[in-house]
Amino acid sequence: MPLSLTPPIAKTVSYEHHYHGETLSDPYFWLREKENPEVALSLEAENAYADAWMQDTTAAQNALYTEILSHVKETDTNVPSRKGNYFYYSRTEEGKQYPTYCRKHNSLDADEEITLDLNAMAEGKAFLSLGAYTVSENGALLAYSVDETGFRQYTLRIKNLLTGEILPDHAERIGSVSWANDNETLFYTVEDEVTKRQHRLYRHVLGEDNDHTLLFEEKDERFGVGVGKTRSRKYLLLDVSSHTTSELKFLSADTPFEAWTLLAPRIADREISADHLISSEEQKGEKAGEFILRVNDTGRNFRIVAAAVSAPEDPANWRELVPHSDTTMIDDHDVFAKSLILTVREDGLTKLRVMNWNGNIPQAARDIAFPEPTYTASPDSNPEYTTEVFRYSYGSLITPRSIFEADLDTLTPTLLKQTEVPGGFDRANYASERIWVAAPDGVRVPVSLAYRNTTARDGSAPIFLRGYGSYGISYPASFSPSNVVLMDHGFVVANAHIRGGGDLGKKWHDAGRLEHKMNTFTDFIACAEGLIEGNYGAQEKLVISGGSAGGLLMGAVANLRPDLFRIVLTYVPFVDVVNTMMDATLPLTIGEYEEWGDPNNKPEYERLCAYCPYTNLKAKSYPAMLVRTSFNDSQVMYWEPAKYVARLRAFSSNLETNPAMPTNPLLFKTNMSAGHGGASGRYDAIKDTAWDFAFVMKVLEMTPETEATT
Repeated sequence: MPLSLTPPIAKTVSYEHHYHGETLSDPYFWLREKENPEVALSLEAENAYADAWMQDTTAAQNALYTEILSHVKETDTNVPSRKGNYFYYSRTEEGKQYPTYCRKHNSLDADEEITLDLNAMAEGKAFLSLGAYTVSENGALLAYSVDETGFRQYTLRIKNLLTGEILPDHAERIGSVSWANDNETLFYTVEDEVTKRQHRLYRHVLGEDNDHTLLFEEKDERFGVGVGKTRSRKYLLLDVSSHTTSELKFLSADTPFEAWTLLAPRIADREISADHLISSEEQKGEKAGEFILRVNDTGRNFRIVAAAVSAPEDPANWRELVPHSDTTMIDDHDVFAKSLILTVREDGLTKLRVMNWNGNIPQAARDIAFPEPTYTASPDSNPEYTTEVFRYSYGSLITPRSIFEADLDTLTPTLLKQTEVPGGFDRANYASERIWVAAPDGVRVPVSLAYRNTTARDGSAPIFLRGYGSYGISYPASFSPSNVVLMDHGFVVANAHIRGGGDLGKKWHDAGRLEHKMNTFTDFIACAEGLIEGNYGAQEKLVISGGSAGGLLMGAVANLRPDLFRIVLTYVPFVDVVNTMMDATLPLTIGEYEEWGDPNNKPEYERLCAYCPYTNLKAKSYPAMLVRTSFNDSQVMYWEPAKYVARLRAFSSNLETNPAMPTNPLLFKTNMSAGHGGASGRYDAIKDTAWDFAFVMKVLEMTPETEATT
């Protein structure tokens, strides 16, 4: 399609929604017709306009791409982890888009065996995503799944790792996968074709093509299913969960044809997860062990209890190991032969808490120490149940991802690897902070930020502020080469840890969902204002960014305070909230009621209407905006941002007299062969980031080819 400096105007077709006695006009509803060639033409016209508007930034894009890539070690290997008789790892090679998965037998000095070469698998394909990757207990067979469209529609395959043969066994629409201990029986979950909810559990015996036995089907559309195995490798676990409620079943991994046993029944608003502790009596064959449960039955922030395998479902039989705390959120728990390790959040920061067992009693808690004011830390690959060390990952906005092992007796850490950042990066040239800002209701909200030491604290710097604030997901203060580039160009980079996320525990999530959702948006606005008031940067250079539910955040705050932001970057944004949540035929909708509310109830409908970006667009001046989506996105359908941009163009007063050079440009880019995560190849993803940064710098009248600090 030829490049054009005339913004495309989508046609309008009269269409109305009738909700609770109200009529909502939706003239761009026709963009939902994915098979209609006019839809693709409309999206391609937007791509052409965006490319035309960016045509004079080719040199900037190339400079930024080169700069980001200069901080990426293109040929690299991650730290191998041992499972059974093999060390497993992946590696990347310069010029190749995807990692190669490998292993070595018994010793790191052994010959390399390639288990999967994603680059070879991706030849001739515009998209490739690896889903499941699960090796049988004897190391002979690999169950893996791939998606070749971006629609999260994964196909299961089995590879004989000893011969390289791909077996004929396969299944479609796969989610989770787990092996029984006989090395020939496989359990897997499958999604519903319409809702894309994982709803069925199957058992399959290799070599018996027609033997795909349905074991369980979940009818309630709020719930999805997943199958996994305890670290002890003794039990398979079936998790049946909504956003707020869990049910668990278990099965001995040694007896895959027996019936599954209820571990924890479904009780409304009770969430529960499990691992397994092998007791000393069980090791002698005298008594079953215990399930170690993380459960929020006595408080929102969870406690840890032990439940005998012989009778786990009755809470009256549980032993409390770690009580609930109003100030400590237990995010996760890992059970090893020697230790119970908790991932907790206190005051907005992650801590890894180690308690060694004395029999089946955890001893005094000790925290692994972290040196920076804001950071991200999490357990790394720890597949072995019996171990003397615990592997974890640590990093920050200015510290590259680092893999440590801590001795479980002394907690002495050993650095196994820190990601190398070439291109002249020196951590000493950067600083990071965590500040707190006051929301309108007085609640203090944390913000993580970083900048180059030479950046003046005089309120003149550009700011790049990101946020998410949904599903109880904490926003990580993690390292990225692209952030280094922004800081080298004088930006202060910041993450807003707003309500609706999980940064300060389950109550922080509760305070930003359902009837409290507006807190998410006002928190973010307060964070932006706090950075400006603190002289970290200039309002006229304030760039904000968010994706998916973070794209909803971008749309909502742009409606609420369009005067505050200079540029909005929004990725696969959930912006047509009311119409999507009223359409139960769309993937994931019913399960999302527990996060956003059910608009079939009028009070909840009115709450969604108060912040829905699409339905709240008005004829007023908006910030400069770049919207990105993917044609094959299955989580936020492409038509949400497409409709949003079409209506925004119609309402916006920015285009004034010269549509070729608007004061605040509105660009819309659609990846026609990708899904929710955008481009699957790493070089393609960097090119997209460079394109986006070039847009930002053009709007801010910066010159990236010459302005970087080195």
